[in-house]
Amino acid sequence: MEALSSYQVASIRIVSAGIVVLPLTIRNLKSIPKKKLVLVFLSGVMGSLLPSYLFCIAETHIDSALAGMLNSLTPIFAIVTGALLFKYSIPSGKIIGIIVGFLGSILLLLSQGVTGTGNLYFMSFVILATLLYGINVNMVHKFLSEVRSLTIVSVALTLCAIPALLVLIFSGYFQLPHGSSAFFHSTLASSVLGIVGTAIATIFFYVLIKRAGVIFSSMVTYGIPFIAIFWGLLVSEHITWKETGSLVIILAGVFIANRGPRTVAVPD
Repeated sequence: MEALSSYQVASIRIVSAGIVVLPLTIRNLKSIPKKKLVLVFLSGVMGSLLPSYLFCIAETHIDSALAGMLNSLTPIFAIVTGALLFKYSIPSGKIIGIIVGFLGSILLLLSQGVTGTGNLYFMSFVILATLLYGINVNMVHKFLSEVRSLTIVSVALTLCAIPALLVLIFSGYFQLPHGSSAFFHSTLASSVLGIVGTAIATIFFYVLIKRAGVIFSSMVTYGIPFIAIFWGLLVSEHITWKETGSLVIILAGVFIANRGPRTVAVPD
């Protein structure tokens, strides 16, 4: 985001991902039942499109390491939204884990201090993104289990690339100095993020949802905070012991919530 706005970075991410999977979309589009097409698009919106913008906007004011820490709330929201929106049952042990996880998130928010209200506002964007992730994994697991993972991802990303392209156009991206090295490197980085971090990674994630279930799949967020912290340290971001301690509490809550069966009981 050195040469591009947060909206432009997020848009390039989705557009590049949509272009890469376009051949798959052309081949697989007809295999999706028409009544499921809207759900596939919604999956792309909640699982890729909106979170891309939310994360980019948030990281104009908070460090990437902090954003990665907050991303660890995804498994907690997967359980909560599964119970509230999809009527899955939650064992009492998972409730304890949810409480511990949310306690850690509150401490993480408070770690920014009373003067960090601006940070708190932008941290809420990341929390909203993890909420959308939680809703999406449940929706895919319940309503799209009969559709191949590759088909869901390709069609969803291609459809989401359309509104993302419109944002790119109206944000003035094509009026920027295309010959500058800063523009080239920012566009290239955003494209790599879309191809690798969105298209390829999402395909693997959807396969995992179907093979291992919602809760176990969302546990990939165990690794995200540590990768984010590593990169944060690499670029000299300031990571406090309060933030690290809060992350440990969140992950402890995720661990407690995921003990026992790895899938949530699906209602009749």
